[in-house]
Amino acid sequence: MTIKTIYLTGQNNFGNRGCEALVRSTVTVLTEQFGPIKVLVPSLDPVRDAAQWPGCNELGVEFVQAYGMPRIFSKVAGACQKFNWIHRLIKPTPNLDAGLKRDIERSDILLSVGGDNISLDYGLASLYYFCAIADYALSLGKPALLWGASVGPFSKNPIAEGNVADHLKRMSLVTIRESRSIEYLRGIGVSSNVVPVVDSAFAMVPEAVNIGPWWPVDEGGGGGVLGLNVGWLIDSIRRRNGSPDGVVSEVVEFVQGILASTNMSIILVPHVSPLNGDAFNNDEIFNEKLMQACGGVNPRLSQVPRGFNAAQLKYVISKCRFLIGARTHATIAAFSTAVPTISIAYSVKAKGINRDLFGHERYVLETPSVSAKTLRESLDLLVAEEVGIREQYDSVLPTARINARKGAVRLSEIVAR
Repeated sequence: MTIKTIYLTGQNNFGNRGCEALVRSTVTVLTEQFGPIKVLVPSLDPVRDAAQWPGCNELGVEFVQAYGMPRIFSKVAGACQKFNWIHRLIKPTPNLDAGLKRDIERSDILLSVGGDNISLDYGLASLYYFCAIADYALSLGKPALLWGASVGPFSKNPIAEGNVADHLKRMSLVTIRESRSIEYLRGIGVSSNVVPVVDSAFAMVPEAVNIGPWWPVDEGGGGGVLGLNVGWLIDSIRRRNGSPDGVVSEVVEFVQGILASTNMSIILVPHVSPLNGDAFNNDEIFNEKLMQACGGVNPRLSQVPRGFNAAQLKYVISKCRFLIGARTHATIAAFSTAVPTISIAYSVKAKGINRDLFGHERYVLETPSVSAKTLRESLDLLVAEEVGIREQYDSVLPTARINARKGAVRLSEIVAR
């Protein structure tokens, strides 16, 4: 079999720079392995997404229409949640838009990207929708792979857990980016086609930008610059859980304390911001509000300007001495450029990635525990263990960068067979 066209399901816009990082890095490792190929990337806004990635056409990237989830999935999910006996009778079945089917039909292989779509993070309907897309490719006799993902857990919904286990066993290959998910899958009987990898974003090359005009003043004396990526998501989770102020007051207290008691400077780093400027799930707008709450820009406190793409943000993060970050791919940008990092965890994936890199989860801060006190304690931990962390990076990053390409190697073995 000669690969000509690969369809990437699981993402639909580059407003989430993590999705952009996954797509960019996936194209990189596939091209390294197979040479020139065409990669179909679904998008709700192809013009804006293409503008985020100058030169993508030369890499074989074709942005294609992303189709919304058919209402039947929401209706079935709602019925399943209301009446458990219905859920026992219904399993995910391909019921997809004709345009999506055509794009899959003209592809040789389907890769399910997105990182955490095979979970309950986005609801039962979304879960079964992405299962159905992969099942359609399999029904056509095309290889379908889960690509560099975290999975589950589905323990709160045993019927969904069984359905997903059956689905994953049918997949041509299941490449998993962290050990917690591998252990979980083994526990539900999915192991024979599971391959441990490292998130492909470890392979994304940073793109240099001129940081001089807005980089905070580094007063020297070993202070350096702390990158802070708390953002819209953590704030909204806290608000939903009963904190009317979200995390703003706690972060402000932390920032002011650092500026008053250390010679460290701080840069506010976004990693999700809709390209159309929508305020929903927008780290750039959240950072602007946070900056105002902190008293506005001062020489040692600034924010990354709007509009940078994933590769440029990785470059910005690489220039920080430390990062405290919530968005998974903001932390991966830091890990892969050897920046000591605290992960603010909103799901199991942060814990798994940390365990695989460091052998423990001491550099993980749970979202419910975020406060001025715990943020300061976390930063103090990075400062105290900075030398050891950097030595650990020297030890693990060469292998991690190889394993970020492991999925492409295993895909080539499937193609050869």
